[in-house]
Amino acid sequence: MIRKRSLVRRTAAVATAGAALFVLAACGGDGSGTAGHGGHSAASATPSTSASASASQGKHNPADVAFAKGMIPHHRQAVEMADLAPKRAGSAEVRKLAADIEKAQAPEIRALSGWLTSWGEEVPAAGAMDHSAHGMGGMMTDEEMSGLGDASGRAFDTAFLELMIKHHEGAVEMARTERADGSYGPATKMAGEIIASQSAEIERMRKLLDED
Repeated sequence: MIRKRSLVRRTAAVATAGAALFVLAACGGDGSGTAGHGGHSAASATPSTSASASASQGKHNPADVAFAKGMIPHHRQAVEMADLAPKRAGSAEVRKLAADIEKAQAPEIRALSGWLTSWGEEVPAAGAMDHSAHGMGGMMTDEEMSGLGDASGRAFDTAFLELMIKHHEGAVEMARTERADGSYGPATKMAGEIIASQSAEIERMRKLLDED
């Protein structure tokens, strides 16, 4: 009988101790105990994970930076050439082509500039047309740009088409380099679009020259 009572007391004591541990654990979850620290970590993991995902999506490399810094002034010169067409071109087809070029490349300049800014890189200054340091092909010399600006009518059309073909070929080559070496998704996507659109425009310009 005594042994039975002793066993009952021990069982009650164990149950009480277990309940006390449970309460302490619960209190720890609300405060600064182990469970609370774990809860804080879980809560802070969400923004950390989001930051990592964002960083992954925005990952870029030196090839992406070179592409953006090179393509901005390259596009600017194409737009400058296209701006001459409305008053100087003799062909409606050349004026339409020039308008299409400006319509496509102006938004790309803005996107490229935005990427550089988000990467903490310097956007090439407007009017900076010396691209030899970037190893870019197809850029017009000052003499070529001056000659194009002085031409009109059929002479302008021929010079514009010949120079723009050369210019586009340089852009396509730059875009191919970005496709091969770049890592930033939006930039490699733009490069693919430049290859497709400007290659098509090269064929379009060659046909116009053949018709001339």
